[in-house]
Amino acid sequence: MRGVIEIPEALAVTQEEINGAAGRAWIAALPGEAAAYLERWGLRLTGPSMHGAVSLVLPVERADGTPAALKLQLLDEETEGEAAALRAWDGNGVVRLLEHDEVSGAMLLERLDAGRHLSVLPDTMAAVQVLAGLLVRLNAVAAPEGVRRLDDIAQEMLDDVPQALRALADPAERRLLERCAGAVREVAGEAGGQLLHWDLHYENVLAPLPGSGRDEPWVVIDPKPLAGDPGFELLPALVNRFEVSQVLPRFDLMTDVLGLDRERARAWTLGRVLQNSLWDLEDEEEGEGELSGEQAAVARALLRLRG
Repeated sequence: MRGVIEIPEALAVTQEEINGAAGRAWIAALPGEAAAYLERWGLRLTGPSMHGAVSLVLPVERADGTPAALKLQLLDEETEGEAAALRAWDGNGVVRLLEHDEVSGAMLLERLDAGRHLSVLPDTMAAVQVLAGLLVRLNAVAAPEGVRRLDDIAQEMLDDVPQALRALADPAERRLLERCAGAVREVAGEAGGQLLHWDLHYENVLAPLPGSGRDEPWVVIDPKPLAGDPGFELLPALVNRFEVSQVLPRFDLMTDVLGLDRERARAWTLGRVLQNSLWDLEDEEEGEGELSGEQAAVARALLRLRG
C-alpha cells in the first residue's frame, strides 16, 4: 500500500444516510479499493484524504511527478455519466480526466487548488458572472449518449407532484408548488439535449495549481451530468450565498450572458425549485411538510416576472 488511506467520518455518515447498507459496504471496502488504484495507476499518496458529499478524493502524484487527484465514489444515476461528460468537455473550462475505470467509476483527475474556490470572491455578482461564463462553454457541447435526460426527469417530477401537495400544510405553499409544476408542464415536451453540469455552484469552481499550464483563473469540477435545457442550470447560483434582493439580478445576468430565452429559463428554474421541493417533501406525512424558505423565495421572485 502506498500510504495510509484514512476515510473521513463525515463521508461514512453521509453514505449511510443516503445509501444505507450499500453505503456502509462501500466505505468498508474503500481503503482496499484506493490502495488497488494507487498500485494500478502508479500513484503516490501525497496528502490527507479529502471528500465531497459522496466521494473520496486523494491527492496523489503520478510516476512522472505530475500532481493529480484520485476520485472514488459509489456510482448512482447522478454520477455514472461523469466520465463521459468530462471526455466530451475535454478540459475546456473543466477538470481534465486522466484515467477512468468503467466498472467502479474510479477516476484520476487533474489536480486543482482545493483551497481556493470561487466563494473567495467577495462580490457575489462577480462570482455569478464567472459561473455564467463557464456555463456558456459547458452548455455549448451536445450531451453524449447514455447521460440521463431532463425530459425523463421532468415527467417523473410531474408524476410526484400530487403526493408532495398533500404533504404541504400551508395552502399558499401548495399554490406556489402548483405554479412551479405548471411552468414545467409548459416546457416539458422540449427539454433539449445540451450537456449540463446540473450542480454548478461556487465551491465546484476551483483555481488551477500554480505552474499547471492552465491559462484561465477558474476550472469546473464535480458535474452531475444531464442532457437538457441550459435554463435548468441556473438555480445553484441563485441560492448559494443567498440574498433575496439578488435573485432577479443574478437571474437576469445569467440569462443575458448565456443568451437564454427568459421565459424558458424562468420555467426551467422553477423546475429546479420543484425538484428540490419534491426531495424535501418525499418522506413527510400528509399536511406536515413545508417548503424551504430560500426555494420559496426564488419561486415567488420568478413568478412575479409575469405579474
